[in-house]
Amino acid sequence: MVYELRSFTCGEHRLAYEIHGAGPQTVVLMHGLLLDAHVNRDLATALADAGFRVVLLDLLGHSRSDRPHEPTHHRFDLYALQVIALLDELKVRQAVIGGLSLGADVSLHVAAIAPNRVRALFIEMPVMEWATPAAALLFAPLLITVRRAKPLVRLWSGIWKRLPRPKHNVGISVMNLLSMSPEELGAVLHGILVGPVVPDLAARRAMTMPTLIIGHPGDFLHPFDDAAALARQLPNTQFLEAKSILELRTKPERLLPGIVKFFTDHGMQRRVVERAVR
Repeated sequence: MVYELRSFTCGEHRLAYEIHGAGPQTVVLMHGLLLDAHVNRDLATALADAGFRVVLLDLLGHSRSDRPHEPTHHRFDLYALQVIALLDELKVRQAVIGGLSLGADVSLHVAAIAPNRVRALFIEMPVMEWATPAAALLFAPLLITVRRAKPLVRLWSGIWKRLPRPKHNVGISVMNLLSMSPEELGAVLHGILVGPVVPDLAARRAMTMPTLIIGHPGDFLHPFDDAAALARQLPNTQFLEAKSILELRTKPERLLPGIVKFFTDHGMQRRVVERAVR
């Protein structure tokens, strides 16, 4: 697996990203909450082999990017501005924007803020209205624990930080999460609970760019109903049903051809239209 590690400055912070492949169409992928670029590396390799340039961004507070301890920095809409800044850094007018969970919701915010920068959307396991009760039950107690039991969390993270990393990229991403300090964890969790999670319904219905949505059953934090509702709300969607949240990362053979076809078909169509307009 060969890729290029880079970073750039967005406002007062440094953000890290990886570039896989060198195709004519750029795909920007984002990780889930508290995870990092590792979770998308295998997918990036497959897409790069299919002819795309894939950029994996570590959002602020995650992995190799800066990790400020103030919750005000960690909001979905602010993360979306970081994606737009990345496109400016890459000098890319338009890209396919997508991600998993947190990354899916951030992608929707990018489409709401700057639709002209989004060639197509790739939304994997969005977290929306139906996920709210589960998210509150999971993240609020976790935030309280991180804030009130800092010595224990620091001891826990120190142990995980010293352990050797596994070979599988998803495992590496999870271990990096478990190695985060209580201040880093608390800031991200606090921030995402304060800001808007997804754009409002009117903004979603105005997103006319081609969108591929992946949902799966049996996950209380990424309920199938959220993915299905989003497919009904956006006017130009295709839907793939995964067997689990891990299928695309452990057994991608069934889902990957549909993803590559979607990116290729809509990317080529948009480029033809752009040339005709010019």
